[in-house]
Amino acid sequence: MSERVAGLTSRESDWAGLRTVVTGLGVSGFAAADALLERGAQVIVVDAGNGSTDQAERARILEILRADVRLGPEHVTDLPSYAEGPVDLVVTSPGWRPDQPVLAAAASVGIPIWGEVELAWRMRSAAGGAPWLTVTGTNGKTTTVQMLASILRAAGLRTIAAGNVGTPILEAIMDPEPYDVIAVELSSFQLHWSESISALASCVLNVAPDHLDWHGGLDAYAAAKAKIYEHTQVACVYNHDDLATETMVEEADVIEGCRAIGFTLGTPHRSMLGLVEDVLADRAFIEERESSAAELATLRDVPGGADGAPPPHLVADALAAAALARAAGVPPAAVQAGLRAFVPDTHRITEVGAVDGVRFVNDSKATNPHAAAASLSAYEHIVWIAGGQLKGAEVDDLVAGAAGRLRGAVLLGQDRDQIAAALTRHAPQIPVVEVPSADTSDVTVVMDEAIEAALSLAEPGDVVLLAPAAASLDMFAHYGARGDIFTQAVRRRAGQGES
Repeated sequence: MSERVAGLTSRESDWAGLRTVVTGLGVSGFAAADALLERGAQVIVVDAGNGSTDQAERARILEILRADVRLGPEHVTDLPSYAEGPVDLVVTSPGWRPDQPVLAAAASVGIPIWGEVELAWRMRSAAGGAPWLTVTGTNGKTTTVQMLASILRAAGLRTIAAGNVGTPILEAIMDPEPYDVIAVELSSFQLHWSESISALASCVLNVAPDHLDWHGGLDAYAAAKAKIYEHTQVACVYNHDDLATETMVEEADVIEGCRAIGFTLGTPHRSMLGLVEDVLADRAFIEERESSAAELATLRDVPGGADGAPPPHLVADALAAAALARAAGVPPAAVQAGLRAFVPDTHRITEVGAVDGVRFVNDSKATNPHAAAASLSAYEHIVWIAGGQLKGAEVDDLVAGAAGRLRGAVLLGQDRDQIAAALTRHAPQIPVVEVPSADTSDVTVVMDEAIEAALSLAEPGDVVLLAPAAASLDMFAHYGARGDIFTQAVRRRAGQGES
């Protein structure tokens, strides 16, 4: 890395004239290009798209700001060049793999590659920049970050949930009215391209196989997650019930004085948060932690769950959010108030209706086996709707662990055969209905058929659970669209309409 690029450590650094390439014209790529242009850098933006409505609008805005926007597949086959000299820096959108030709070409000649999160960290104000509380994990990131933001707001802090959760982190740090603290969700893709982030407190919730096709294997995926702990200042929060996260903390290079803080669904030891009967208890951030604990909230304060009782993985998320907030100095009363005020994501264990005594629950956000396992553990008798793109993940452990709860299974999507085969191996007694998705382009019809099939397998008191264990892009625009279509189908069947 050149001395000039290495010296870019705040928005007050000298960005003027820096020759940059931004890969991707999605939300994060647009934010990166806009921030660089604002600081006086030169910007070339490349994207394989041919100009969707959103892309065309972003391109038009950036071109007004004097960016060079190049759309089309021919522009992503090699690193573009500047007439004035070589490219100084590449800023990539998180979905771009390291072996993509533009990125591979940059790496081959030693040009630094940053993700938009790394760029955001380096564009913080040198004085008074909001501290970050960072969260990653295979599952629960969004819920935890949103819980954390709710707790911080309850403490009277100006905050925002940013990063992978929706609002680009660059937008948050460039806001004209500075935040007091930022709750940041980070994906493994974003962490892969980071190197200098120094969070106030950081957390890995859990680690299970996911995105192995992108990272090339579980070790590389876990290594990307572990980067969140590097340079942490006050507290590395880990999952005591997931040994891999504790090992990550032990191996991290942190700021002197940084503490390891565990959370557990069991009784907490010293320097941990956990459960004492139905109380979320803190034995980490109180003076008397050797002999006592502070009450933060009760299980009744944790929203979520179709029957009024929060499932274990939501309780774990609440404990992680509380630990991060406590590391930032938030008092116990604000933890309780923030959890009470939190409203779960629409597609995370949301009861959407009932038909003939059978409840329907939407957990479309369970896009991998680990998330689906957590969802399935929350109910006693289940008709499971699953399937989609498994992304190289195995489902045998998931099926074996859930077999005793399953009344039946309805499978759809690209990799439904793999789930069906696992059910044959581990739960041969379970009736399975496969809904062919290739026979129609109308996903509404497919979902209506899935609902009818589920009802044919269910008994009164059962839960029909959409927990796909797979990504949605084979059939739907995103997991939210899948959940919406499921919800609409249930409501039609229940005679409630689509509103």
